[in-house]
Formats: sequence, C-alpha cells, structure tokens
Amino acid sequence: MATFYACKPNQIIAKKVSKEFKNSEMLKRYQVGFALYDMAGSEMIFQKDADKYFTPASNTKLFTFYAGLKITPDSIPSLRYVEKGDSLIFWGAGDPSLLHTVLKGTKAIDILKNSDKKLFFASGRYTGNFFGNGWSWDDYNDYYQPEITEMPLYDNVVLVTAKQAGEMNISPKIFNSCFSVDSTDKASKFNVQREFLVNKFHYPTAKTTANYEQQIPFKTSTGVTLTLLADTLKKEVHVVNYVLPKDAKTVYSSKSDDVFRQLMLPSDNFVAEQLLLTYADKLGLELSTPKVIAAIQEKYLTELPDKPKWVDGSGLSRGNLFTPRSLIKLLDLIYKEVNNQERLFSMLPAGGKTGTLRNAYPKTDTPFVYGKTGTLSGVHNQSGYLITKKGKFLLYSFMNNNYVQSTSEIRKEMVRVMTYIHDTF
Repeated sequence: MATFYACKPNQIIAKKVSKEFKNSEMLKRYQVGFALYDMAGSEMIFQKDADKYFTPASNTKLFTFYAGLKITPDSIPSLRYVEKGDSLIFWGAGDPSLLHTVLKGTKAIDILKNSDKKLFFASGRYTGNFFGNGWSWDDYNDYYQPEITEMPLYDNVVLVTAKQAGEMNISPKIFNSCFSVDSTDKASKFNVQREFLVNKFHYPTAKTTANYEQQIPFKTSTGVTLTLLADTLKKEVHVVNYVLPKDAKTVYSSKSDDVFRQLMLPSDNFVAEQLLLTYADKLGLELSTPKVIAAIQEKYLTELPDKPKWVDGSGLSRGNLFTPRSLIKLLDLIYKEVNNQERLFSMLPAGGKTGTLRNAYPKTDTPFVYGKTGTLSGVHNQSGYLITKKGKFLLYSFMNNNYVQSTSEIRKEMVRVMTYIHDTF
C-alpha cells in the first residue's frame, strides 16, 4: 500500500520558486542572491546564495532607516546652542532638513533669526572627508552626491531652473557671481559644470529649455556656511573655536517620519549621509560616519546572521557588502520596531505607485510590494515586503551584481519573479 506525505505550504512555495530560478536563463548570467521569508511562521522559505556578500547600493538606506527608528524615533536634532552674555554660540548637528528643498526645516533658522544676541558658529564638529568612503569622485557634479557637512543648508546644492526657455534662475542667489558662460563650449544641450575644488560654475552658449532644472553640489566650507547663514538671516554670523559643552540646548527640526520618507521614497543620498551625523549627535559621539556606524552595529545589529561591511549611509560606496539573509533579518527588525504596517508602508516605495518602485511594477492603487531599491553600475537590488494574492506576508531580498546587461532587463526579470510569487501563492 502506497503512503502519501503532504507537503507543507512553504515547501511547495520553495519548490516552485526554486524552479523559477533554475529555468531563468537571465538569472544564470550574473551573481544573484535571494532570500524569501515567511514572517508569520518565522521560517526561511527559500534561499539562493543568501549567505554570500553582495554590493547593496541603496539597500544600505535600510540600515540608515532602522538606526533612525532606534535613535531618533520622533524628531531630528538640528542645532545645539548656548547663550553667553550678549552672544549665542551654536553648533551644527548634521540636520539634512535645514532649508531642504522638500523638508523645509526652519526651526533652527528661526531661533537664530529671532535672537537679539551676536551669533557665533562653532565649526569643527565634523572632521571627516567631504565625500564618503569609496565614493566616485568624478560624480562630484551630479545631484545625487552633495558633500557631507556638520551644518548643511539648501541640500548643499545650487539649484538652476528655467520656467521659460532661455531663462536661468540660480538659488541660493549668493552663487550668481560664481556663474560664467563658457564661450568655447558649443554643446547643443544646456548643462552647468562646476570646477572640482572651487565654486566656479560654467555653462555653454546653448540656452535652457522650458521647465529646466539642475541641482549641482556646491563646494562646502566654513566660509560658505557663514555666507549662506548671513544671507538667510540678514545678519552677521561670526566663527568661533569653542568646544560643545554638555549643557548645550538642542533644537529639533523636522519630524523623523517626514525625513525618513524623504530618505526612502526618492532614495535621497544627501539625507542618508547627514542622518548618520544626527544619530552621532544624539548618541553623544563625535560627528563621524565610521564611529556612528560602529556604535549602531554594536548596539542594534548583533542579531544579523552575517556581520555587514557598512561604510556609508547612502550606498554610494562599493565598500558596503551585505548578505540577503542579513537584509531579511533587518527587514524583520524594522517591521517589529515600527509595529504599524500603514505607517511603515507610507515611508517605503510601493510597487507601481510611489517612490523608486513606482515605474518598476504596473501602475496600481493596491501595491503588493513595498521595499527599497538599490542601483549602481552592474548592481540592481530590491529588498522589502511582499503580500501575495492569498494573503501571505513575506519578506524578500533580491540582489543582482556584476551584470553587463541593461538594468532595465535585470529589473524586468526581478519583477517577473516577484509577480509570479505574488500571483501563485
């Protein structure tokens, strides 16, 4: 008499997903790591090289996000200050929302503007490089790579816009005198190029098109910070060498969820890097990226199955290396920390609807994927949460490294597999 053994549901899923990977000619052409986890059953359903290290790109922001949930769950520190006699001495806390294009943090600015005391900026809390560890220096002119500073203002970029063709509006206006036309540049398209180490911006003889917009990182320095502050506050700001005392007051700027949403939905590198400095401020550390990352790993990430190699906040560096199964554990920690699915999903890109997943999946009002993308040359990843047609709630990390095909091809195959899992289970 034959004996029949019923397969458990997750075993069936594992078998069918494994078949999808084996039958995919595309996924055989480069390095792929994948992990699929059933949160309700606390069970890893399927793994493919999930214990191998991959370049995460902007999946790194999940680490920055989780650290913020633990360290700054309510509001972001913006400014530290003390009042001494007729003087107000202040220190930056790394706050990215300060006069940010979207976040528009103004509380710290209002404190300074409304004070009747002499203003002194105590610089020097951040002593790191203006770029993160392993960043590509030839991207210095691109919007996604502003410099890192202790008191960033206006996203640390110059914004060039034109509502009508031929116009050129520059903000902040103090940079107007730094722009000049390069009569030898006969490019057919308008584009501003900054010199590497100075705030000298050159543009071609070609005219701007209607609705033109370009963000160019400016070269940061204490002098530039003072000039921007003086222009914004309409009053003098001096610099002073003064060590931050323990009794310095803290001004909190934006609500954390608003800043986290800006971090995750458009995958804002500037916000990611600056947030790490605000965490350092909150923990009472030197404003140092390596030191705060080390503290975060020691305090909050000991449950990860594989120790991450984590070097920056944004994922611009190829020095970052994480495993898919560690990202699964991180997603689990994030979900439990937020403890509110609606709130969490409002801060994550949604497939076919919002953020960097808006155009990856078909347009929909009922997304089934919420997560974080990550893209560099030869790198394209997704890690997040998947809701299947039958209502299963799964965590996934899908990492693709070292491919030579177009990223659109990689994305298409990844979306195909995730849609198959959603539709089938």
